[in-house]
Amino acid sequence: MATKLKAGRPAKERLLDAAERLFAQRGYHGVSIRDITEAAGADVALVNYHFGGKRALLTRVFERRAEILNRERMERLEAVQPGAGGRLDLEEVVNAFMEPLILRSARGGREWKSYFALVAQVNNSPELSVLMTRHFDPVVHKFIDVLKAALPEADLRDIYWGYHFLTGALTLTFAETGRLDKLSGRLCRSTDLESVHARFAPFMAAGFTALAKRRAGAAARAKPRSRRPAATRS
Repeated sequence: MATKLKAGRPAKERLLDAAERLFAQRGYHGVSIRDITEAAGADVALVNYHFGGKRALLTRVFERRAEILNRERMERLEAVQPGAGGRLDLEEVVNAFMEPLILRSARGGREWKSYFALVAQVNNSPELSVLMTRHFDPVVHKFIDVLKAALPEADLRDIYWGYHFLTGALTLTFAETGRLDKLSGRLCRSTDLESVHARFAPFMAAGFTALAKRRAGAAARAKPRSRRPAATRS
């Protein structure tokens, strides 16, 4: 049975909080409007009154924290500057994109953990992934643009594939399934986001760099060698 939220906050906020937690725990289709209103200590009619229905409630739950994250990530990406060698630091670029998520999840309390668990579910759902497109694509396109600037020699396809691998790793990280714990014999814990924070950017930056170098090496091997003129006899 869902735990009721304290009645001190406005009903609209209690409904958002309850929906966020329950959607994260059971999935969108595993939660009814009555489940949400009972957990929020609110009347069933208030879901339609404030949001217009269950799907609209999910949308508002999703965008509520997306607005905060996108603002932080955009500011970080805008602030990334070339180093002394005139090149952008790839680890700094990756951190600008992912660090707000990791730190919010690690230090932001139960509410943020619930939110990221919900994001992980939505990201894996063909039905609901339109929410990812609508609310996160602008910051993703900005991230891709900064990656292009950091890796001007990279094949654009490699940058997009690299992003695909990166977002997959983030999704699995936020799911916190516990599989890592079992595989490592408890040497690592899927809930240890501070360890994720220490390792994620170096790992992903190395992957992007390796793909870019592979393409540059292939281009160099394909370049025709200049032929020396034949020696003439005197």
